[in-house]
Amino acid sequence: MGQRKKFDKAFKEQVVLRILSNESTIGDSAKELDVHYTTVRDWVRYYKRDGANAFPGSGNLAPEEDEMRKLRKQLADLKEENEILKKAAAYFAKNLK
Repeated sequence: MGQRKKFDKAFKEQVVLRILSNESTIGDSAKELDVHYTTVRDWVRYYKRDGANAFPGSGNLAPEEDEMRKLRKQLADLKEENEILKKAAAYFAKNLK
């Protein structure tokens, strides 16, 4: 099995812009790059959907996904703090009797 090819954001955008300006087709670009048709098709789809935010890179998230991850972390932290406060309130209420 061969090595997977990696292309940077600028290269993908250049390929997509050639396709969108009708200079090339998805099939022709895929053959030229020696990658599968669906790979190039997905690049076009991502670019149409996300524009300049498409292709964030390995290990990076799109801004919306990054914000969602932060909000989920914040929610988990708040739930944990809430549970601690409930236990503390129950403990002190028990000792007041």
